[in-house]
Amino acid sequence: MDNATLFTIGFTRKNAQRFFEVLRKMRVKRLIDVRLNNVSQLAGFTKRDDLAFFLREICECDYEHRPAFAPTQAILDDYKRGTMNWEEYERAFKALMRDRQIESQIVLGDLDHACLLCSEPTAQNCHRRLVAEYLRDRLGHIQILHL
Repeated sequence: MDNATLFTIGFTRKNAQRFFEVLRKMRVKRLIDVRLNNVSQLAGFTKRDDLAFFLREICECDYEHRPAFAPTQAILDDYKRGTMNWEEYERAFKALMRDRQIESQIVLGDLDHACLLCSEPTAQNCHRRLVAEYLRDRLGHIQILHL
């Protein structure tokens, strides 16, 4: 495979209809959940088992959870508490991805028409953007589109 189109999406501020319509319209083949916690009651229609079912039935899309693509609880807690700003969070998370060598855990072909999922409404201050950019920088030939 020479090129891949990798999407990212956050579910916050989207109802189920809009969320699944966007995925279906973009022909997403695999949703890669990069959240640390994918079973929270606050996640609504994006709880792990419900999401896997909805994706399969509505979008004919596979689901996988990749906790290695998520920050540690400590990094996340520090950022949420405000003891770490975005720049510090970004540096810490990039170092974590390098340490984990996440690029060795996936192949370019698995990213084509895949979509990284997190909760943040936009990709700007979300680790899903950092994951997408990191994989593009390591694997090359990835076009990133934030939905």
